[in-house]
Amino acid sequence: MSLLVRHRDFRLLWTGETVSRFGSAVSTVALPLIAVSVLQATTFEVGLLSAAAWLPWLVIGLPVGAWVDRLPRRPLMQLASAASLLLFASIPLAAGADLLTIQLLLAIAVLTGVAAMLFQTAYTAYLPTLLDPHDQAEGNAKLHGSASAAQLAGVGCGGLIVQLTGAVNGMLVDASTFLIALLCLTLIRHREPAVHTANHPALAKEVLAGLRLVAGDVWLRTLTIFGGVSNLALMGYQSIIVVFLVREVGVSAGVVGAMIAVASSGGVAGAFAARRVAARVGTARATLLFELILPTAALLIPLTSKGAGLTLYMVGGFCIGVGVVGGNTIKATFHQSYCPPELRGRLAASASFLNFGTIPLGAVLGGTLGEVLGLRTALWITTAGVPLAGLILLFSPIRGTRDLPDHHGSAVPEVAAASSRARMD
Repeated sequence: MSLLVRHRDFRLLWTGETVSRFGSAVSTVALPLIAVSVLQATTFEVGLLSAAAWLPWLVIGLPVGAWVDRLPRRPLMQLASAASLLLFASIPLAAGADLLTIQLLLAIAVLTGVAAMLFQTAYTAYLPTLLDPHDQAEGNAKLHGSASAAQLAGVGCGGLIVQLTGAVNGMLVDASTFLIALLCLTLIRHREPAVHTANHPALAKEVLAGLRLVAGDVWLRTLTIFGGVSNLALMGYQSIIVVFLVREVGVSAGVVGAMIAVASSGGVAGAFAARRVAARVGTARATLLFELILPTAALLIPLTSKGAGLTLYMVGGFCIGVGVVGGNTIKATFHQSYCPPELRGRLAASASFLNFGTIPLGAVLGGTLGEVLGLRTALWITTAGVPLAGLILLFSPIRGTRDLPDHHGSAVPEVAAASSRARMD
């Protein structure tokens, strides 16, 4: 029987997460369009706007992970949802008072980024306490799949909402979804195991423990470094794609949303294919398929042009979505089964420090390249980095095994280890 049928609390978590992801997807279209069409922002400023939402991961991501491990996770998720609700609702209020500027929009993006970081770190550590170990793979697949579906619907509706109500009023949709998420979290009956607050080591020591866990383990280290490099390239092109489609290709706001929706549908396919592909070929081999082979289609995106040429962006984006979400689904289950429970918050923060910390750098890189070299040249450079990042996985122990390990301290495959030693020599 499906988790959504038999597990009430998971159903509430799933509903709240899915609805809030829909609203956030609307804002990924609406915020750049506010900057471009309402505030007449430059390409570099649009890149900064994308960077601002992810900057907190780079600045305070590490201590937040240790902090989350000291506190109950659900109240932190509720706090983050309430903060996002108020911040996104403030945008149309500021516009109505003629106070909306690019500086204010950047500040709101940073603060909602802090809330998203707090929610994501707590949520990653909370889910394994809600589900039994044998349900975690199904739970991750459903959550990643619904998140991708919500993103698909959100970006598709985002362009339509912008055309019907204006980009600024579209933020009210995002605000309302966080209200629903807050209500769903409040209705969950499950109570987490008690968190022991006495005799905690210094925060700096806990942060270092998380970093040592990632740096000292070949599996965690490989996946974390890959995630950082991959996100640098992904955000490099995603930060300027709306500007490219509107100004270079000449696409309207509504069509931009529809195109991004089609491209994002690959994420839905990736989430639901991940378990089946992993069961057939193994989790390690499936990771290489999703993260290395499929993303080569990213090179179609810079070829996008008017008319039939619009399909090139959608095909390239679809394949990236399949690969990224499929790989993330496998990785999430691996982290939850592999990491000791008491270190899950620190693992999430330490891994995310590199995975998400490179996102603002990628956004600034994309905006800078677009401003200096032109949008199409910038897309060639950044999209090429997406499949190239997968080489990190190819030249790692992942290449020499069928499945990722399911417990901490698993041995490195002999073939891969010998290959790694040969390269070091």
